[in-house]
Amino acid sequence: MLETLKQLDRDLFIHLNEMHSPIWDTIMIFMSDKYVWIPFYLGLIGYLAWRYRRQSIAMVLLVIASIGAADFIASGLMKPYFMRLRPCHDPALAEVINVVQNCGGKFGFISSHAANTFALAVFFSLVLSERYLIFKVLLLSWAVIVTYSRIYLGVHYPSDVLLGALLGSGLAYLASLAYGLLLRRYTYFRL
Repeated sequence: MLETLKQLDRDLFIHLNEMHSPIWDTIMIFMSDKYVWIPFYLGLIGYLAWRYRRQSIAMVLLVIASIGAADFIASGLMKPYFMRLRPCHDPALAEVINVVQNCGGKFGFISSHAANTFALAVFFSLVLSERYLIFKVLLLSWAVIVTYSRIYLGVHYPSDVLLGALLGSGLAYLASLAYGLLLRRYTYFRL
């Protein structure tokens, strides 16, 4: 059963990884670059501070905690424990894989990019009101595209990004519960 799942994962990876063009290569490299998103993060923090005042302190601290926990679990615990080679480091895939840029670290299970982006997107999707519906859809779409970019670039299998997304989403859910608790318990964080 496990071998069948591994083969399905590998086949799906090959299918998703083989669809390339120079334009998409550039877009996916951009989407996967964690440093190009720094202005977005700073703008988001600035907007939250302006719009939510003291409440933004709890939001920012809890989203940072969920992202930090997601990154630590994915990179600090899971990758060294499972030691599953990234597709771009797998000699069995060397002739069929498209590695667009660099390969990254040796191990890829589970994807930190997926865990981190989903932690951010799901947290804000849960704590922001319905008036931010378009922003929530954009955030979740961004997380999906960043996650897919990891397969496109040849550095993660579909299961790596799927489980990373689930990890980030679960931690975001826990952080949203903590956020609700803080708002109910401490008047300081209320508007």
